[in-house]
Amino acid sequence: MATSAAGAAIDALLAILRAAPALADAYIVDGPPAVNLTDRHRIYIGWAPGAEQAAEIAQDFASAGARTRDEDFSIACYAESRAGDKEMALRRTKVFELMAAVEVALRATNEAPEAPTLNGTVQWAHLTAGSLVQEQGSDGSLAGLAFTVRCRARI
Repeated sequence: MATSAAGAAIDALLAILRAAPALADAYIVDGPPAVNLTDRHRIYIGWAPGAEQAAEIAQDFASAGARTRDEDFSIACYAESRAGDKEMALRRTKVFELMAAVEVALRATNEAPEAPTLNGTVQWAHLTAGSLVQEQGSDGSLAGLAFTVRCRARI
């Protein structure tokens, strides 16, 4: 019996985003960033700048008898777009396009009816919050968008 659905949900979210055609030009990263930042567009799953945790989990009994539990959890995520130019508007537009593609990938379609359940690992998942950061430096511009994917599971 699983003690949490969070690990399986993160794995499923990674698989869904890596298969999403709209994210073909983005590098989907499992966890914190590596040193090599040559990829211009990235989406981190289970990491966001300043986040102290990859996911936050809360559980409670689903009903009397304590046979099942409801689990609510949030997965920390971060999308970024960087380039060697100073065109912040282009970076900002691209990072919001990346987040929109994540949101669309989590919606049910005829081709992906299990997307909102992260391939059956949770009862539902959806994108719930975002926070934009922008940076200019000697090596160019960066726009980043920390966001949260919230989930509900029955374990």
